[in-house]
Amino acid sequence: MSTAAARPTVSVFDAATGESKVLATAALPSVLTAPIRPDVVSFIHTQIAKNKRQAYAVYHEAGMQTAAESWGTGRAVSRIPRVPGGGTHRAGQAAFGNMCRGGRMYSNTRPWRKWHKKVNKNQRRYAICSALAASAVPALVMSRGHRISQVPEMPLVIGGAGLEITKTKDALAVLARFGASEDVEKVKGSKKLRVGTGKMRNRRYVKRRGPLVIHTGSATDALSKAFRNIEGVDLCNVNRLNILQLAPGGHLGRFVIWTQDALARLDPLYGTHTEKSSEKVNYTLPRPCITNTDIGRIIESDEIQKAIRAPKTASAFTRRKKNALRNVGVRIKLNPYAAVLRRAEVKAAAQGKQRKEKIKNSREVREAFYQNLIK
Repeated sequence: MSTAAARPTVSVFDAATGESKVLATAALPSVLTAPIRPDVVSFIHTQIAKNKRQAYAVYHEAGMQTAAESWGTGRAVSRIPRVPGGGTHRAGQAAFGNMCRGGRMYSNTRPWRKWHKKVNKNQRRYAICSALAASAVPALVMSRGHRISQVPEMPLVIGGAGLEITKTKDALAVLARFGASEDVEKVKGSKKLRVGTGKMRNRRYVKRRGPLVIHTGSATDALSKAFRNIEGVDLCNVNRLNILQLAPGGHLGRFVIWTQDALARLDPLYGTHTEKSSEKVNYTLPRPCITNTDIGRIIESDEIQKAIRAPKTASAFTRRKKNALRNVGVRIKLNPYAAVLRRAEVKAAAQGKQRKEKIKNSREVREAFYQNLIK
């Protein structure tokens, strides 16, 4: 996939007035042009999501709590343990085995299973950079299902005094000014009953994901309190970015709303393509292997076409595929040891021919001798 964006700057909109007023123009952080790697993001998301699992196991004596004993041989039944006691339901009832009703399970689960995964730090950072870059591509954000047709610009950056809010109704008004309320309404309409056993396990409903607001404050700030009660809206501190929030389900393209301060923190955190990060020890931002991903355009360019040599025209005889079982030269190309075998075959054939001639000569001499005796 191509790099995220090519625009050198982004607009910072006033949260109080909406897209009608642009407060400033900020340079596009280099991390938003990092290479997009869906494979890395999907793998890292899967590994990190395992760290929230809780241990579970069946009771270690389940299925074995009965005084069953085998009847042995001679009664025309298998030697599986049988439950003692009379009556129609218990007569000859098998126990213990995993194939029996009420028996133990095969290879029962243990609570000391390895539940958590250690994930490489550099891979985690690579996944976060890819997820951030994908959030700046409108096509990827829309393909993930977000409604951003009314959003003025991607990435969306807001600032100004309009962010000094404490009420949820003010936060809803800010989202409405930038066309993000459509995505929030989509989340509200998507809430439905979960399909499966999870309904009985304290996760009865499922719903889609809405915008992610990235800021520089804490969870107790007025901005967090204003946004946290809106259904579908998540908040995240720019210093603690999480791949589970940036790419839910391992899918790239989360709709991200940046505050002006949070966007300015990206270059010091992740560095640029020419400078290392000033806050992460010896960390360099990943860069794409090629600058132009349009391979077809590269191949068809005049520079490449001039350097390509014209293919040689081969005759019908040279194009014909030769049989390695019949052609010694082709056979030796495929198997260099075939030359040694061929020499051995030639030598053996020559020795066999000499032996036959020797036997023939001795036979002629013998016959001549007997003819002379007869005469």
